[in-house]
Amino acid sequence: MAKIKVKQVRSCIGKPKRQGEIIKGLGLRRLNHVVEIEDTRENKASIFKVQHLVKIVD
Repeated sequence: MAKIKVKQVRSCIGKPKRQGEIIKGLGLRRLNHVVEIEDTRENKASIFKVQHLVKIVD
């Protein structure tokens, strides 16, 4: 299956609790942390919900 690299570029501090939980669910732990996740519909939906906090990198 294809993979996507996701990087956290903004903090979760001051954001709704649910967005912080989504970030943790993606496997991100701190700013500028990059994780490689599978390219599934569920993961893309999670990325869309926190698109202002993360960035997809190549």
